[in-house]
Amino acid sequence: MTTAEPLPGVEIWRGGVNTWDCDEMGHMNVRHYVVRAQEGLIGLAAELGLPQAFSPHANATLLVKEHHIRFLREAHAGAPLAMLGGVIEMGETEARLLQLLIHPASGELAATFQTTVVHATPREGQPFPWPRIARERAEALKVEVPEKARARSLDLSPFTPTASLARADALKLSRIGLGGLLPTDCDVYGRMRAEQFIGRVSDGIGAFIHPFRDLVVEHAEHRPTRMGGAVLEYRIAYLSWPRIGDRIDIRSGLVGTDARTMRVVHWMLDPATGEPWGTSEAVAITFDLDARKVVPVSDAARAALARHEVAGLAL
Repeated sequence: MTTAEPLPGVEIWRGGVNTWDCDEMGHMNVRHYVVRAQEGLIGLAAELGLPQAFSPHANATLLVKEHHIRFLREAHAGAPLAMLGGVIEMGETEARLLQLLIHPASGELAATFQTTVVHATPREGQPFPWPRIARERAEALKVEVPEKARARSLDLSPFTPTASLARADALKLSRIGLGGLLPTDCDVYGRMRAEQFIGRVSDGIGAFIHPFRDLVVEHAEHRPTRMGGAVLEYRIAYLSWPRIGDRIDIRSGLVGTDARTMRVVHWMLDPATGEPWGTSEAVAITFDLDARKVVPVSDAARAALARHEVAGLAL
């Protein structure tokens, strides 16, 4: 690996991009970044002295509480990838971990993850203190967050969730997904796999955001022949874990724009109770598929998009 600036962490995963991991934009879909992060988390758990944390007979597991993700460089079919991991900080029952997905030939970052995990009982999901071996190994795995892995456009401060089905209806949020969880969508404990949230948002986002992209292109100085979209940054909070057979309802709304990006909030809700399974905020761009560049958001486009923003919408 060649890089001007050494990256922190130990190797926790290595592989590549399959053709079927890629979407209509020609690059690896966001759900597969999270799949790689989850595989890497198994490796990082082993480095912490918990090699069986994700096996059916485990006495303890790691539940993901939050993901902060920055997507930095596209990964195309056939590209090799590797992942480094380390510990940013560890509390009594939680830890914030660093995961860096890298193009190994150049050393460039493909994506970064700040992953907050809870040390918990596997089946009930009850937090309990880290064992001594994990605390000792965490000291040896301590890393600083590189500049490119830090939050850029999103606030990572603690928050009180505002999501509910009643509030989604009151705000007239768009439904972009509705369905249920099959056994293949869940882990060995019957909980939804983490990539299902971002993956199902990706599946349903097209019809919601396409009119906004049209507005950006309509007012662009140089209109692309083919346009699509991409996400630059994501914050996902997993509030409760649905299980096999549970239903999910995904609602979305536009919360703001700037000269390059649109910010969108997504709520994953339980239709049976109206309570949130999770909530997220994403920073997205309109993408020129031929130039592989961002289409700027002009002042005229921002004025047009402002009419579609949902006041008061937040995580």
